[in-house]
Amino acid sequence: MVKLTKIYTRGGDNGQTSLTDGSRRDKHDLRVAAYGCVDEAGAAIGLARLHCPRETDALLSRIQNDLFDLGADLSTPAEGRADEGALRIVTAQVTRLEQDIDAYNAQLKPLNSFVLAGGSAAGAHLHFARTVVRRAERAASALACREKISAPALMYLNRLSDLLFVLARHHNGRGEDDVLWRPGAER
Repeated sequence: MVKLTKIYTRGGDNGQTSLTDGSRRDKHDLRVAAYGCVDEAGAAIGLARLHCPRETDALLSRIQNDLFDLGADLSTPAEGRADEGALRIVTAQVTRLEQDIDAYNAQLKPLNSFVLAGGSAAGAHLHFARTVVRRAERAASALACREKISAPALMYLNRLSDLLFVLARHHNGRGEDDVLWRPGAER
C-alpha cells in the first residue's frame, strides 16, 4: 500500500517527475503522457459513476482500480531495475472486460448507424469516458513504438473503450435512445 504523508515534494518543479523505478523523465515524456491519460480516464469514469445505478457503479469502481494498476504498469519501464515483480496488467483483466462487453452487448438493440455521444446523462458521461480512454490508448500506442510496454496494457485500453461504448448504449434505453449519426443531415 502507498502511504502519502506529504503531498508536495518540489521534485517536479523543474519539469521532471520520477517513474516507479526512481528514474527521472520530463513531464512531457511519452511514458508520463501515457499514464497521465490513464489517470484522466479514471477521473472521467468517476464522473460517469455519479450518473449510473449500483450495478454499473460497481463495475466502474473495479475498472477505476484496474486503471490505477495500468498507471503503475505504464510508470514502470519494462526493461529496468524495477521490472521484476512490477505490477502489470494481466490477460485475465482483459478477458474480464470481454466478458462484460459480451454480457451487456447481448441486451442491446442492433446498430444501423454510428452513435453520437448523448442520450441519458449516464450515456453521455460514459461516451465521454470512452473518448478519454481512446486518447490514453493512442498515448500508450505511441509509447509502445519507442519503448517496450506490456501487450495486455494496450489490449486493456482497447477493450475498455469498447465496454464504455456498450455501457453507454445500455444506459440509453439498451440502444433505443441512442443518438444516431445522420450523415449529411445538416447540410
